[in-house]
Amino acid sequence: MINLIRIRPRSLTDRTGACGASNRSSTLLEGTTMNFSTPIEEIPKVGPQYQKKLKKLGIKNVKDLLFHFPHRYEDFSNFVPISKARLGETISVKGKILSIENTRTWKKRMNLTQAIVEDGSGAIKVIWFNQPFLTNTLKNGTLVSLSGKVALGKKETYLSSPIYEKISPADFNRESFQEINGNLTHTGRLVPVYPETEGLSSRWLRYIIRPFLVQLSDPSLDEKEKNKISEPLPEKIIKKHQLMPIEQALWQIHFPDSMKSAKKARERFSFESLITIQLTVLREKLRLAKEKAIKIPLNLDLIKEFLKKLPFKLTDSQKKSSWQILKDMEKERPMNRLLEGDVGSGKTVVAAMAGLSAAKAGYQAVLMAPTEILAKQHFKTFKGLVKNFNLKIGLLTGETKTKGKADILIGTHALIQEGVKFQKLALVILDEQHRFGVEQRAKLCQNSSTIPHLLSMTATPIPRTMALTIYGDLDLSLLDELPKGRKKIITSVVPPEKRKAAYGFIRKQVKEGRQVFVICPRIESATKTSSEKKRKDFFGWAEVKAVKEEHEKLSKIIFPDLKIGQLHGKMKPDEKEKIMKNFKNKKIDLLVSTSVVEVGIDVPNATVMMIEGAERFGLSQLHQFRGRVGRSEYQSFCFLFTSSSAKKTHQRLKALISSENGFALAEKDLEIRGPGEILGKSQWGVPDLAMDSLKDVFLLEKTKKTAKELLEEDPELKKYPLLREKLKNFRQKVHLE
Repeated sequence: MINLIRIRPRSLTDRTGACGASNRSSTLLEGTTMNFSTPIEEIPKVGPQYQKKLKKLGIKNVKDLLFHFPHRYEDFSNFVPISKARLGETISVKGKILSIENTRTWKKRMNLTQAIVEDGSGAIKVIWFNQPFLTNTLKNGTLVSLSGKVALGKKETYLSSPIYEKISPADFNRESFQEINGNLTHTGRLVPVYPETEGLSSRWLRYIIRPFLVQLSDPSLDEKEKNKISEPLPEKIIKKHQLMPIEQALWQIHFPDSMKSAKKARERFSFESLITIQLTVLREKLRLAKEKAIKIPLNLDLIKEFLKKLPFKLTDSQKKSSWQILKDMEKERPMNRLLEGDVGSGKTVVAAMAGLSAAKAGYQAVLMAPTEILAKQHFKTFKGLVKNFNLKIGLLTGETKTKGKADILIGTHALIQEGVKFQKLALVILDEQHRFGVEQRAKLCQNSSTIPHLLSMTATPIPRTMALTIYGDLDLSLLDELPKGRKKIITSVVPPEKRKAAYGFIRKQVKEGRQVFVICPRIESATKTSSEKKRKDFFGWAEVKAVKEEHEKLSKIIFPDLKIGQLHGKMKPDEKEKIMKNFKNKKIDLLVSTSVVEVGIDVPNATVMMIEGAERFGLSQLHQFRGRVGRSEYQSFCFLFTSSSAKKTHQRLKALISSENGFALAEKDLEIRGPGEILGKSQWGVPDLAMDSLKDVFLLEKTKKTAKELLEEDPELKKYPLLREKLKNFRQKVHLE
């Protein structure tokens, strides 16, 4: 078998690229000088439409293109002589087209392109369906490689809609199928299938990517002429862990010789991605350990008085977490702690205790929330919790500003605007913003000589392996208990045929004085295809659920006698505030909303959570929605509406019904959907391979140990400038806090 990384561009001159155009792949880069930072706008044959589609996939330059890895492979490696083609098998053959023509079947109104291909051992009929343009590309006498399934027609077997590419006379005459394999792109081998977007196929991506790999590894070109990619991993690590060198790994992940080679290539890039994350996280931890923070002494009398005035008792996990936080604040190095609490577990009271401790010691505390609604809710809660301690609680949002100095200031991103200054800032609390902690803490304390303590809070349960990696520089505190007395929320899946009964139950709840959340995946419906327009539920409405359409349906047809409001992210802050205020004040019976209510919204009188298109949300997110109800003495319910019959969907929804533990659900979500879906790849920017590798505990431990060893030897990575540069670039584009 040809060693792929030794193929030269000149050996490709009589070969074909994608789409049947001879020599396109080989001549794509002819006469051009490019490097890995070359933008896609400068790549030949990539016009404005393709540029737009590539950017949709996050591909902006040549390097992004080469690191857009396949997510699976089509196995077309069963190369046989035509005489050995067997019914039902997926095979690859090479041959000459003896005849090719288009016909039309009037009964099914289908275009058929029929060809006869022979290779010396025999001939076989080939049929393509609805691809009449092929006769312009594949003429009589054309030499081709074909990969497809052998099917049975009325009179004979035929190759059904095979993938094709043209081959050279030299390849046609080769006796060894293994030898020709190395020269093929779309057939006769393990063929890469990439993450795609509409109008951008894997075939087109293969056509664009392969010439760069050829140029990268061509030994006939000097270093100035060829696209040379540097090896960021130290040589001793590559040898110790038996990793593929980067050039070989790039070839083998795109065009592997075998599944074993593809796996080894993926392991190499998974290792590289994970060690990059591990090094970034550990270096941040080392950096913070050298910083100075304000020591806030633990005032036990103050804490006892605070607890005494609470109308409830803390859970054991609240006590433990509070103690960890207060002890951290006593140290002269900055606290960097993540308070991870299940929905309704009481994170706010723990945060209030920390804020009180800082304020009564003579310093300032800040709490930053992601939305104005949540900031105002925290403001109200904090005021109630510390009302007996003679503190000034301030509020700062885009619409509201507290005048004068505040002991505890609560707000949105308005807190990091120009002109907002703190004289004695000692504690920063970030609610659901742990991903951006470093950047925001830096802005909040830019005028301070010390680093404030940082407490991040999240209600999104994070699987243990992900917490150890992504949040490795944060100390974890877990609230894994619910306050006593909470009733279990009754959760059930509602198929289409039971929708009417569910509506009847909801009406009954409202008549008893309760309120209802209705969650939809979208703000408004996307443009419907003809097939979607045909799909109607029993009320005659399309199944695609969106807030605006659902609000109209519920208010005009289902519940015309009830007060129905809507809430979504495109509304102005004052509009959202007014809607939430009306809902809290019982002026709205049903609130139709997007996932904007996922975090922190507290309406104790709401007892029904109705989730449309439940299959579109992850388990952790569904658990978050469910946590918006069940906050009072009334029995609460969560209805999961779905029209999906997929086994995976029902597996996930069943897991939600059987468990109320958000941490257990997060682990299940990781197992079923993967970490990218839980964390949101687009928000993090972490490579797909790294995301997928977060499930591999063995690899996580190996990369963490290796990262520690590297930093112990060379904390600044001065011996490894390429690796250091990689970390710098990674840190700029990825949010890890």
